[in-house]
Amino acid sequence: MKRSVTAGLAVLGTGVFWALGLPLPFLFGPMTACLMAALAHAPMEGFGQVSVAARTILGVAVGASITPSLFAELPKMAASIMLIPLFILLIALIGVPFFRKLWGFDTTTAFYAAMPGGLQDMIIFGTEAGANPRTLSLIHGTRVLIIVTLAPIFLAVFYDADLTNPIGQPASELPIHEVLLMVLAAVVGWKGGERIGLFGASILGPMILTAALSLGDFIHSRPPREAILAAQFFIGCTIGVKFVGVTWRELQRVVAAGFAYVVVLAVLAAGFTAIVTTLGLGRPVEAFLAFAPGGQAEMTVLAIVSGADLGFVITHHLTRIVLVIIGAPIAANLILRLSKPKDHP
Repeated sequence: MKRSVTAGLAVLGTGVFWALGLPLPFLFGPMTACLMAALAHAPMEGFGQVSVAARTILGVAVGASITPSLFAELPKMAASIMLIPLFILLIALIGVPFFRKLWGFDTTTAFYAAMPGGLQDMIIFGTEAGANPRTLSLIHGTRVLIIVTLAPIFLAVFYDADLTNPIGQPASELPIHEVLLMVLAAVVGWKGGERIGLFGASILGPMILTAALSLGDFIHSRPPREAILAAQFFIGCTIGVKFVGVTWRELQRVVAAGFAYVVVLAVLAAGFTAIVTTLGLGRPVEAFLAFAPGGQAEMTVLAIVSGADLGFVITHHLTRIVLVIIGAPIAANLILRLSKPKDHP
């Protein structure tokens, strides 16, 4: 029943955005409707594995963009990719004191709230380290929500980007054998990735297999337009449903902290975007999306609809996420060790 409510609201939101001619109706329609309903304490629930399966579509879309020409571009990306560790370090140096001193979070929660890794990864790692999972979920949910909402506005206003780029051909126009290969890559990549413990398996597993098919000259296009719209729909629902059950106290403290932190991240991202574009290391739209600290799935959608170079954007996001996932537990232990006397006088 709860999922039926979610589906009905999401479809309604999509219809309203479509009728009004608003941008990205299949993403923002469900997200807005589900967010408003969540804040009104409507009985909603996410779609579980169906939503996870929808993410595999984006993994396939990214994998299909990995071609021999992308590898030829990698040396040109090296300089901007080398800025990612500095970007993460500055985020940690500013973000941890921001949550610790200004908002009164404990050190562990402050660290994992500040880290711009994958939403699920940061919640899992943080919970295992003793952080507050509810706080982490709301902080990162707010980060993704605000960035996904504001990024299209920034793209349109400051970078004159057109968000109506064709997202893919209709299924009826694609060779049936290529569609079947994409479905196979999505399912095998996702489940195979989970079996071997691959982080972000629902996106990275399909991406790796589809990239192999693309490089092997077996597929030559993105997933069908209908599939990418479905992925947007479920991503929008997932973002909105994250706020189910939020209390007024959580809105005042946790969500407000997340909102304020997005401003900090935006300033840092803008600075690095300016560096990349000024030095001629990347075009403005690609640089903006590469350093915007949103979720990988959400940034993939925005890269597709803006016509940005998917390879450039996703290579930078993968670098950021890998570095955060590998380095976060080590850095967290170090910070906890150094701050222990302050936390336990």
